[in-house]
Amino acid sequence: MSDNTPRQPTVRQLRLVVEAEDYDAALAFYRDVLGLPERIAYADGEEDRVAILDVGHATLEIANPAHKRAIDDVEVGRQVAGHLRVAFEVDDARAATERAVEAGADLVAPPTRTPWGSLNSRLDAPAGLHVTLFQELGGEEGVPPGVVAEPGTGDDPAADGR
Repeated sequence: MSDNTPRQPTVRQLRLVVEAEDYDAALAFYRDVLGLPERIAYADGEEDRVAILDVGHATLEIANPAHKRAIDDVEVGRQVAGHLRVAFEVDDARAATERAVEAGADLVAPPTRTPWGSLNSRLDAPAGLHVTLFQELGGEEGVPPGVVAEPGTGDDPAADGR
């Protein structure tokens, strides 16, 4: 392998596995309300069930405690998220938030415009997940004013073979 050969990732899929006490309610919420298509489902009798829902494109966002606090402050105005928060990009944050609340999610914060140009809401959703629904208003992720992007392989499309 030469120095010019793009490094290939060894991970092919991110799969977040969530235990849901009320499996049917959680499945209905994420599949039917948020619109995540069901790729496959398995059952071993009535007790052992799993559904794998497709979220399209997945990323893993690693944040230090200061960043987590900053995002909570912007989106909610106070500290609410635990160790894990799941964020779903949607086409219409206001409509998706309304549908989610009608389907049983608890509204933590209504859709709020962020400094980086998205509209984000917060919900406590089925299966015990703390969720952000976000809509990119400018079409792409932005960088908040005063924040400097750190250099990394994501900055150079040629570095990852795109």
